[in-house]
Amino acid sequence: MSDRPTEASPVDVGTLTFDEALLDLQRTVAELEQGGLPLERSLELYERGVALHERCAALLSDAELRVQRLLERAAGQIVAAEARSDEEAD
Repeated sequence: MSDRPTEASPVDVGTLTFDEALLDLQRTVAELEQGGLPLERSLELYERGVALHERCAALLSDAELRVQRLLERAAGQIVAAEARSDEEAD
């Protein structure tokens, strides 16, 4: 049995954790990249992908805010911590 939502009963994006949303987004993109889908299915997948991307972005933003608050509390002042992706480090 797959943990992937079926077309008839998709999981509400707003309830997914970051890891769940990211995995679902990766699956959605992979299905779209395979091609050969009917237009309606492609649109459904695209819409879900956008919603999943927005969920991931919101969760990352929340996490960043939480870290900033922890840094404020630890230092008693705001400390800007620069974060770089692996791509930027190269």
